[in-house]
Amino acid sequence: MMSLLFSPIQIKNVVLKNRIVVSPMCEYSSIDGFANNWHLVHLGSRAVGGAGLIVTEATAVSPEGRISIVDLGIWKDEHKAKLIEIVDFIHENGSVAGIQLGHAGRKASFDIPWESPAQVSNENGGWVPVAPSAIQFNPKDKMPTALDLKGIEKVKADFKAATKRALEIGFKVVEVHAAHGYLLHQFLSPLSNLRTDEYGGTFENRIRLLLEVVAAVQEVWPSENPLFVRISATDWVEGGWNAEESVRLAQILKGKGVDVIDTSTGGLAKEQQIPVAPNYQVEFAESIKKQTGITTGAVGLITGAQQAEEILQEEKADLIFMARELLRDPYFPLHAAKQLNDEIKWPVQYQRAK
Repeated sequence: MMSLLFSPIQIKNVVLKNRIVVSPMCEYSSIDGFANNWHLVHLGSRAVGGAGLIVTEATAVSPEGRISIVDLGIWKDEHKAKLIEIVDFIHENGSVAGIQLGHAGRKASFDIPWESPAQVSNENGGWVPVAPSAIQFNPKDKMPTALDLKGIEKVKADFKAATKRALEIGFKVVEVHAAHGYLLHQFLSPLSNLRTDEYGGTFENRIRLLLEVVAAVQEVWPSENPLFVRISATDWVEGGWNAEESVRLAQILKGKGVDVIDTSTGGLAKEQQIPVAPNYQVEFAESIKKQTGITTGAVGLITGAQQAEEILQEEKADLIFMARELLRDPYFPLHAAKQLNDEIKWPVQYQRAK
C-alpha cells in the first residue's frame, strides 16, 4: 500500500503526484527581477528530484515590493520569457509549477544577505518602503511610508497584473504571500497596523486588504485553478496576530474560494519568541484544517520521510512544504520513497542508478 506522502492529491483541476511541495525560498540571484539559469537549475532540479509541486520564491508584484534588490519579479512582461522556460521544464519532468506572489512592504530594499544585512540606500538603488503604518521593523531601518488609498489600489492592481502574467506563463498554482511580516501580514497584525480607516483596527478591517487582493487575483485567475494563501498563523508576540484569528481568516478565505492555507508563523516582530523544534508549526496547520475543513500545508523543520508521513497519517495537514531539506537534497523525494517502500517513477536518465 502506498504511503500518504506519495499518494496523489487533486486540488481543483490540478493533480499533484505526491504531497511534497518545494516551499518558496528566496535565492537572491536576480537582476531587475529577471529569472536566469540559476532559477532554471534550482527549480528544475527539484522537478527532476520528484517533488509534486514546486513553488517559486516570493516573486515581487512591483519593484518596491521586492524584499531585496536581487529578488525575482513579475511586474513587467519582459520577465515572462525565462519563467516560461522554467515552467515548461518543470512540467516536462512531471511536477507542477506554482508561483508565490509577494510584496515585502516595510521589509523591503535590502541588500544581498550574504554581503550585507542592511537596507540599500536610495542613492545606491534602494527605495523607501511602504507599509500600513509608518512603523519600522528594525529601529535602524528606513521609516516606511504609510500607504494612502491610492497606494492600496496600486497594490491590488499589481497583484492582479502579476496573476495575469503568471497565467500567461503557464503556472498552474498561484500562492498569495500573506506571511512572514511582509505587506499583507503587516495589515493583518495590530502590531504593525495602527490605521484608523477601513483597513485598520478591527479584525474585519485588518483582513480587508488580503481579501481584496484575493478578489483581484480571482478576477484573472481561473476558478478551476488552485489558489493558495500563505499565512503566519501567529506572530509569537503578545497582542499580535494569533492562532484564533488565523482560524477565522481561514474560514473566510475558504468561503471566498481559496483552496489551500499554507501555514507558517512569525516574521513580523523582532521581539518574537519562537519555540523552534521539529514540527513546531504543524499544530497551526492541524488546527486550521480541523476547525475549517480547508486543505492545509505544514512547514517548518520537517526533514524526514517518516516524519512527513506521520503528519499526513495523523491528519494534521494535507501537504508537506519543505525548504531547507530540499536545499540540502534536491532528490529527497526519490530517497524518501525508498525509505517508505514506495515505488515511484525516476527520470529515465537516472533509472540506472535506482
